[in-house]
Amino acid sequence: MNQHLDVVQAVIMAVLQGITELFPVSSLGHAVVLPHLLGWQIDQEAPGFLPFLVALHLGTALALLIYFRTDWWCLLSSLWPQEDGPSTRENRYLLALIVIGTIPAGLLGLLLEKRLALLFGRYQFSAVFLVLNGGLLCAGEWLRRQRRVRGLDELRPLQAAAIGISQALALLPGFSRSGASMVGGLLVGLTHQAAARFSFLLATPIILAAGLLEIPKLFQPAARPELGPAVVGGAAAGIVAYASTAVLMRYFKQQEVYALVPFGVYCALLGLAALLLG
Repeated sequence: MNQHLDVVQAVIMAVLQGITELFPVSSLGHAVVLPHLLGWQIDQEAPGFLPFLVALHLGTALALLIYFRTDWWCLLSSLWPQEDGPSTRENRYLLALIVIGTIPAGLLGLLLEKRLALLFGRYQFSAVFLVLNGGLLCAGEWLRRQRRVRGLDELRPLQAAAIGISQALALLPGFSRSGASMVGGLLVGLTHQAAARFSFLLATPIILAAGLLEIPKLFQPAARPELGPAVVGGAAAGIVAYASTAVLMRYFKQQEVYALVPFGVYCALLGLAALLLG
């Protein structure tokens, strides 16, 4: 068995990551299921496989940081001593909401990291979670029709915490982080565009933190064969992720009715196909 990814496989997975991390269809679920559907003989329980996936996520996080660079500049500069106008207070408030929303997933990730890592090499779990993710997206769209639509300026701290808890579902490979957090945003009354923006802003610190924890493992002897593919894959994932972000923000701006349903149907079909053909 070939236990390590080659560069071509790494680039294929990177392109997939750049799309599926931001589209609400679970990048980790695809990363676990894809090798089985394509018949790749790689060891997904090898020491370097999870750090390789995190390297792809890190490329995505950098793409998000670049795409939302103006937002992050305004958010962080609101902490500097300056005139305390309405715009400054609004940015300071949104930054506080991002911190509140980031804490739950971060804590759960640290507490459950070792237990959940066992699921990454078993595509059957990912396939089932993909089906459940599809159901979550469709259910979220149906339930949100009963709630008042609001923007981020009306989001409350407890609601931000609830969205943060919802994105912790992505610790299970097959559940989409962006999908879960967008559904959480819809259920507290956000528009699709506001829910997507808050989801992408939330993604940046949590993915960067995961990178700081996992990337050093690629330099260990057992995982070093994955280092080259991880560097190439991370760069490719970042380029594709930037384009994916632009497409999605435009999509959610134009589509305000059942926008997540097509992604939900896709996830359910992919999960069922993996169970039947894997």
